Amino acid sequence: MSDPIIKLDNVHLTLTSRAGPVHILRGISLSIPRGQTAAIVGPSGSGKTSLLMLMAGLERVTGGRIAVSGRDLGPLSEDELSVLRGAEMGIVFQSFHLVPTMTALENVALPMELAGEDKAFETARELLTEVGLAARVDHFPAELSGGEQQRVAIARALSRSPNILFADEPTGNLDGRTGKQIVDLLFGLRERRGTTLVIVTHDNKLAAMTDRVIRMADGNIVADESAASVKQAVSS
Repeated sequence: MSDPIIKLDNVHLTLTSRAGPVHILRGISLSIPRGQTAAIVGPSGSGKTSLLMLMAGLERVTGGRIAVSGRDLGPLSEDELSVLRGAEMGIVFQSFHLVPTMTALENVALPMELAGEDKAFETARELLTEVGLAARVDHFPAELSGGEQQRVAIARALSRSPNILFADEPTGNLDGRTGKQIVDLLFGLRERRGTTLVIVTHDNKLAAMTDRVIRMADGNIVADESAASVKQAVSS
């Protein structure tokens, strides 16, 4: 068996407050194989988004170890983490995080331009076509619907052909019909590209579409289930 693409060993995250330390994550150990789709679910405040942020190198652990594609994130500088994210990861946020003064095409091309890639705009146009926005490439975010903005965000996340795609509540700001279109798009892209997909979600039906569901409560993993058992629970 190949090494996992993401591996966490006894990971802790503790934040300070005026009332004292706040324990966000309490000793998380987890391995995600290359190419797997996994959902992280749990009530608000359970630590699921914090867990994703740590795996993406956007937050630092206060204890334990995280390795992504065989590299320990702990010793890496902020610049080294940024390079690793650019090479290995794409991230889709609930609130899109598009640059409002840039067109859809410019938003998608931006990561590739920063990496010095020669065909940034050509690739960006191809990606926007792949997500169904060929006719909207010159529109600014304010001129796009929420679903269209999320499609741009997905295209941007895929711009450097990442091995891992993280999605934090990707349908949270969308209506049901649009959310389903985004889910179908995410899974279709993942199937074609073989990308490892890790989704934080409140939606049990979305979670049931993945290979694996990791349930969290109070900063701990309380269940780690196969999709089959989740689908059975959702349908019953």
